[in-house]
Amino acid sequence: MGIDLTIDPKEVSTVIKDFIKTYVENSGCKGVVIGLSGGVDSAVTAILCQEALGKNKTNCLFLPDETTPKNDFKHLEVLLKKFNLSCEKIDIFDVVKQIKKKCICKPTKYALANVKARARMVLLFEYANMTANLVCGTSNKSELLVGYFTKYGDGGVDIFPIGDLYKTQVWKLAKFLKIPREIVLKPPTAGLWHGQFDEKELKLSYDKLDQILTGLERKIDLNDIVNLVDVNFSDVKRIKNMRIKTQHKRRSPLIPKIGLRTPGNDWRSPVQIG
Repeated sequence: MGIDLTIDPKEVSTVIKDFIKTYVENSGCKGVVIGLSGGVDSAVTAILCQEALGKNKTNCLFLPDETTPKNDFKHLEVLLKKFNLSCEKIDIFDVVKQIKKKCICKPTKYALANVKARARMVLLFEYANMTANLVCGTSNKSELLVGYFTKYGDGGVDIFPIGDLYKTQVWKLAKFLKIPREIVLKPPTAGLWHGQFDEKELKLSYDKLDQILTGLERKIDLNDIVNLVDVNFSDVKRIKNMRIKTQHKRRSPLIPKIGLRTPGNDWRSPVQIG
């Protein structure tokens, strides 16, 4: 039973590193800047970038606020020491506080979470602008497909090196890269409010979620996915609907068709060759 998500970590890491190196070279930028969180996704991304580009071209920013889990601070130091990553630390508490004060409507917990993600995006792009770097995203395929990210927040980046790896595949790659077990195994969280955990919000374990998404990717009948993954039909349908409803987060804003070729629609000439 189950749907196979096996990967070859060595081959995958090679493909991703080639992608990073080629894209950065063709862009004319010096390197990348990454929002390092102390979690497994950003750790995998940062290590692959450093292996592809070198330490001097891999710049990390740690941008915590008052809801950042204490373990993230500890795990950040573990990562910096083990992999010799270059990282600047900037607390965003005051930035978020000022935005909150200026909001026309008092933000809910969820709206404030988006403010935090977008504040980080602003700082990452300001750094990128001033240092001629690309902003390197850290979202994985599971998050991207169900829209579990902030539009123009952690979704506002130049490249997503691990964007075609499901979360469970990222864990496998992390083990291959020898990321400490305590970081790989800790419950995934964005840390946008106290007590936030990915699987609690998604109402599914990543193991089940990734198998459902893989089933949908391979166009397996929904009832067959239910039997293969051992989940309820309602969960499969819910995940399928999440993917559909969050489609706007994965594409450029829609433009009405008027001209012969329309930006983002049928005029999508690549600007990065290689």
